Amino acid sequence: MPSEPCAFSAVLPENVTLADWLQYLESRHPRGEAGIELGLERVRRVANALRQQPFCPILTIAGTNGKGSTAACLESILCRAGYRVGCYASPHLLRYNERVRIMGEGASDAALIAAFQRVETARRAAGDVFLTYFEFGTLAAWETFVSAGCEVLVLEVGLGGRLDAVNLHDADVAVVTTVDLDHREWLGADREAIALEKAGIFRAQRPALCGDIQPPRSLVAHARELGAPLWHMGRDFGFQKDDSRDTPRLQWKYWFQREGHRPIRRTLAYPGLRGGVQLKNATLALAALDLLAPRLPVTAQAIREGLLETRLPGRFQILPGRPAIVLDVAHNPQAAQALAENLSGMGFYPNTHAVCGMLADKDAQACVAALSGNVTRWFLATLEGVRGRTAETLARAVAAADPGVSCQCHSSPEEAFAAAREVAGENDRILVFGSFSTVAAVLGAL
Repeated sequence: MPSEPCAFSAVLPENVTLADWLQYLESRHPRGEAGIELGLERVRRVANALRQQPFCPILTIAGTNGKGSTAACLESILCRAGYRVGCYASPHLLRYNERVRIMGEGASDAALIAAFQRVETARRAAGDVFLTYFEFGTLAAWETFVSAGCEVLVLEVGLGGRLDAVNLHDADVAVVTTVDLDHREWLGADREAIALEKAGIFRAQRPALCGDIQPPRSLVAHARELGAPLWHMGRDFGFQKDDSRDTPRLQWKYWFQREGHRPIRRTLAYPGLRGGVQLKNATLALAALDLLAPRLPVTAQAIREGLLETRLPGRFQILPGRPAIVLDVAHNPQAAQALAENLSGMGFYPNTHAVCGMLADKDAQACVAALSGNVTRWFLATLEGVRGRTAETLARAVAAADPGVSCQCHSSPEEAFAAAREVAGENDRILVFGSFSTVAAVLGAL
């Protein structure tokens, strides 16, 4: 790869790889060491140079937790309904291609390279506009979807909503999954401020959904002021578990009530994604599809098959074999609480060995506290990078939240996982969580 970024000319050599492009993008972060610089002005200038315009229905998903699972449910159902679906999600676990999916499969290196080339050419034509790694990738994803002839797009917001690059294009249905405290340095100090940022994906006269039973006042007020009809969980749509003695945990019920329409009720098999919180994510996906039904009708069979066959690595993913290995990208208190509930429902294990690595801007103490009753021993890992946190710093959070528990520090997630496997009995459980980076490192090692 050329040593200087400017050596990426308008006509790229044929031997430049996707890895070269990603290294180039990572080198272009002179501002904001974490690589985050919110705002739409710069990315819009480049999008205009690319002449990007909406060309199909768009579902945009924001929220503190549940974005990826909701997007995956939508993607799976729409694919089985026969639509050509493009899905954009972040971050990735093992390969960048996971971020840009077409019909459930990661885009090819060749398709991404061609898209990166078009974005770079437009970026220079627009005045050598500075773009972050995420902004560049978002524009490239759109180019990839256009080239692939996608008929519907499912777009996951990277951070917040209002100023996120995904919000450049108007959503036909906007979904806010949950609102909780995370990324406070960028989104605001409390839930009301964060909710207002996430509600920035709403559009006038276009439906909006919220997965919170008690949505923040700021989100409701913003929808009202904007003129965006808002449906929220528990009032307009929801789910009910079917835990009857005859059919324990085999079925669940979804319902949706829309003014002027007959109520929609469905009895469904449990989705392929594990964990009780996945019923909520599946419900959000179904509500979004019901609102889009006049434009994108889906059959009952597509819904059943789509939910059953939804897969998403790193979301309460249980690997086969013994000891049991659980992978979960939970990295904030709300997600850690959901993870704790899922672990409690797994049955009895003599010991649970937690491999944990977290970024410095996460509330590690609250996450540890949520899981303390489920963990026998902690194996803490240092995460490198500007936002990384050392295992020793994480150990202080564990000591404060779960005093007296056994704790070891390691230089990497791979080393921490190896140490956990060394001591785990075949009837034990190893939990890997705390960050996409932690789970990705262990998946790579496996």
